[in-house]
Amino acid sequence: MKTPSKNTAYLAMIFIVATAIVVYFMPGDNKHKYTYELNRPWNYDLLTAPVDIPVYRDSATVKQMIDSIDSELIPIYRVDPSAKARVTAVITGGAGLSDATRRRLIDLIDKIYEGGVIDAKTAAVIADGELPEVKCIVNNVNVSRPTDAFRSQRDAYAYIDSVFRDSQERPAIQALNLSNELNPNIIEDAKATHQYRESLIQPIVAAVGVIQQGERIIDRGDRVSPQLYQVLKSYEQALEKLGRQDRNRQVYTTLGHILFVLTLFGLLYAYFGYNYPATLRSVKKMLAVVSLMVVFFLFSVAMAKNITSGLYIVPLAILPIVAQVFFDARTAFFTYVLEVLMCAVMASFQLEFIFIELLAGSVVIFSLRELSKRSQLLRSASLAFLSYVVGYVAIELMSAGSLTAMSGRLVGYFAINAVLISFAYILIFVIEKMFGMTSVVTLVELSDINNPLLRELSTECPGTFQHSMAVSNLASEAAHKIGANVQLVRAAALYHDIGKIDNPAFFTENQYGINPHDALSPKQSARIIIGHVTDGIKRADKYKLPSVIKDFIYQHHGAGKAKYFYIREQQQHPDETVDPTPFTYPGPNPQTAEASLLMMADAVEAASRSLTDHSEAAIKALVDRLIDQQVADGYHNESPLSFRDVGLIKDTFIKRLRSMYHGRVSYPPEVKKK
Repeated sequence: MKTPSKNTAYLAMIFIVATAIVVYFMPGDNKHKYTYELNRPWNYDLLTAPVDIPVYRDSATVKQMIDSIDSELIPIYRVDPSAKARVTAVITGGAGLSDATRRRLIDLIDKIYEGGVIDAKTAAVIADGELPEVKCIVNNVNVSRPTDAFRSQRDAYAYIDSVFRDSQERPAIQALNLSNELNPNIIEDAKATHQYRESLIQPIVAAVGVIQQGERIIDRGDRVSPQLYQVLKSYEQALEKLGRQDRNRQVYTTLGHILFVLTLFGLLYAYFGYNYPATLRSVKKMLAVVSLMVVFFLFSVAMAKNITSGLYIVPLAILPIVAQVFFDARTAFFTYVLEVLMCAVMASFQLEFIFIELLAGSVVIFSLRELSKRSQLLRSASLAFLSYVVGYVAIELMSAGSLTAMSGRLVGYFAINAVLISFAYILIFVIEKMFGMTSVVTLVELSDINNPLLRELSTECPGTFQHSMAVSNLASEAAHKIGANVQLVRAAALYHDIGKIDNPAFFTENQYGINPHDALSPKQSARIIIGHVTDGIKRADKYKLPSVIKDFIYQHHGAGKAKYFYIREQQQHPDETVDPTPFTYPGPNPQTAEASLLMMADAVEAASRSLTDHSEAAIKALVDRLIDQQVADGYHNESPLSFRDVGLIKDTFIKRLRSMYHGRVSYPPEVKKK
């Protein structure tokens, strides 16, 4: 078991890490973020330029114009005079050529290179008709040049071979190996082409105008035309750039985020500390709550960044469903309010977002008083969808005075949100497995008397089973009166005595005339009676019962004594001091209001079976005596029950026992006619 100091350290770590994650992913300055659509009315007040803002073309137009440039771009080539010189030098130094042949060959090479020699890749592009002309750099000037006279290296050599067909000339020319010497003299200049392309693109991406400081941009009700749409985009980009340059502003914004998030988590800590200190001491439960809030926040960040109005897709109403299943409605509403406030920083219309989300979440909480069937989630999801739509319509009517500006896409987002809410059952199951928590749904399933373990109890120990049913009814009725967890008490009462299955005949409610304790010593009898606690834990482990149910098995007798056998031991040894240890239950004493309720109901119900007088006074005397004795013995000192709670519990037990033992009308015998 963790010490209080360790618990505090773990809780501090949980809240610090959660704060760091939320602050890191929280968007920056949201002051100049607006939600608007092309050709729809502007829903905000008058917008003016705070500084001179350059206006740029929209990205779609820029892309279209650049694509047009790329499709019509003529590449730039440079002329390499050294290529012809190298071939001429090879011919001049070649042996076996006559002077006339040498001159003819040099003239032909001059003609070929005058037309232009290109590489095979460029030749293929020209052959496909995609390059009718190129630009060549002549005296640092780009000059257009048609490509119809260009020859590839292979075509140039084939042309030479076709001219010199004389059998005496060909061997000498072939010996020159001109096929390897005819290198291109028209070579693409990729760098110059890139620079040329950039010079054409620069005017496109440059500003096309400037919004002067103080100039009107748009006012409420104006239609967002394509031109205004681009002006608004330029406005946002300029202010975002200015925001990045203002480091002091960034520092203060980050400090504000930290303070904001710490305040919300501080309220969460104070809420559990004031109302549910036992939950606050449970690191697993607090980790589950905080993790759930952080996960939904990160989901909201992702939706807000990637989809316009994507916040409304996030099923935030799942959070109160989960909180209500594992805690209660008050906790569900409080955690939901904190989550909505945390996510509202990403909303363009924060008041609208908070109103709509709180409306839907509240309706979901009211519709799930006690989740016991999956169909209830479908009903809650449907009500959440209706709440979203009603809230959205109310906001539109209030702000615009009509429904013409309503977005069908937003209604579609509400529908997606509702569908996701209906899958909360899966998340509840995951949380149960990850954090070892027990939901109301699980408790309802455990309360089914057709459960295999309860069927075994009813078969092997029918008296104990009836006792457990009666205790369950008593305790759950009292739990309802004092505001405790009714479903938890009901389920725990059914399983608190499952350890008696191992030795059913040793317990009074299962005996029929023969008492096996008559043949045992008080210590032996006490060991068997007390052993039903540890036997119950073993059986609970075998059937994989939740730890919260096992806590009730441990605590339903607390650290009390098997008094009947303890007193018998004292009577048999009047001159000795009897050691109480063998007669004491392992404990601990009840730690929760529900465990205290079970201890009281268990004792009262068992003792009421020995009453011969079932009058109100007799029942009241029994209830007062047993519960007052438990309180006096300190069994409930670690429980959060108040004196008022104890009074309500007594009154509930008395009323319930009176209804159980009320007298019935005796029917007179039927008179038969003679």
